[in-house]
Amino acid sequence: MRYVHRELESQLVRAVRGFPALVLTGPRQAGKTSLLRRLFPRASYFLLEDPDIVSRLRADPQGFLDAVRTPVILDEVQNVPEVFAYVRTRIDRKPQRAGQWLLTGSQEAPLMRGVTESMAGRAAVFQLLPLSTRETPKVTLLRGGYPEAVARPAGARLWFSSYVQTYLERDVRAVTAVRDLATFRRFLALLATRHGQVLNRSALAAPIGVSVPTISQWLGVLETTAQILIVPPYYENLGKRLIKSPKVYLADSGLACHLLGVDTAAELAKSPFLGALFEGFIASEIIKAQANAGRRRALYYFRDEQGLEVDFVIPGRGGSVSLVECKAAATVTPAMASPMRRLASAMKSKGRKGAAVSMLLLHQAPQHGVRTTAIAPGVRALPWREYVEQLD
Repeated sequence: MRYVHRELESQLVRAVRGFPALVLTGPRQAGKTSLLRRLFPRASYFLLEDPDIVSRLRADPQGFLDAVRTPVILDEVQNVPEVFAYVRTRIDRKPQRAGQWLLTGSQEAPLMRGVTESMAGRAAVFQLLPLSTRETPKVTLLRGGYPEAVARPAGARLWFSSYVQTYLERDVRAVTAVRDLATFRRFLALLATRHGQVLNRSALAAPIGVSVPTISQWLGVLETTAQILIVPPYYENLGKRLIKSPKVYLADSGLACHLLGVDTAAELAKSPFLGALFEGFIASEIIKAQANAGRRRALYYFRDEQGLEVDFVIPGRGGSVSLVECKAAATVTPAMASPMRRLASAMKSKGRKGAAVSMLLLHQAPQHGVRTTAIAPGVRALPWREYVEQLD
């Protein structure tokens, strides 16, 4: 597959003109290294997973960095976190020199601790997620957005299998001591069956015979390495008793399909998980659009104890809110809009009279007929791709 333009490119180029350092995080194989090496071809490059480089850097960090030609890309820098302090010293000597240190890392929480402690005010921080449908139409619900799976869909099944194994052996053990990898694999498969559900740690712990704290730790590993999306509940005083637990999704729909044993489009169409997979796919596209624009993540869901549920609540400018429902079908009906209309009514009655509340019902594109329509008062139904294209 030819190189795909990444939406984050303009943000990165702008950042290196104003900051001495740039930090690019994200899951493995999302394309971080390829992106930086393409944008900054004159930068020298060091992979901090190469045993020889790691050994030299740890044995004599001052000497190693003194010999480095800047600008430089230090790839997978979380493997040698002590490097942050030495890079900071060099930045402070020449703070006016922008774009000299380009750092990548796959384990976001440990990496961010290093940035917070050593690089505050010196580094622009971004997250690169797998490819979005706005970046290439080859991203699909079945194959997801990892560049390798997108480039070679016929070999996606083998790639995902290898990815899970490599990820387990490398990242999981690097973040926490998982003694029984076979049990962790069972946990991953079980988590895939809970894709798009309200997170219940006890329900995940019991079937595989581990403790709730262990499940919490493993979920933390997956979130740290950008393998899952945790979507928190939307809190607002609406006079309702709200569900307070978050929802959980596998961050990449291709990986979710693989873990569920869904390998073909025909299997996907018949899968009982189709609705949840489609919902998670839309969540991922929304998060990617926010990350690629350099904005903080802002995606919520709503559910109360009486059963009123709306898939996504997205805060906008000026106090506005978008309510989004996802339906994995080409045919939509007014009844599908009922939860959004009820929630919008509750919002307006509780003080949102001056703020805009938009309602969108996203669906698969029909082959014939009207594609975008007002399906109920105040509610637009439109194909999901049209919605994704207009995200800002």
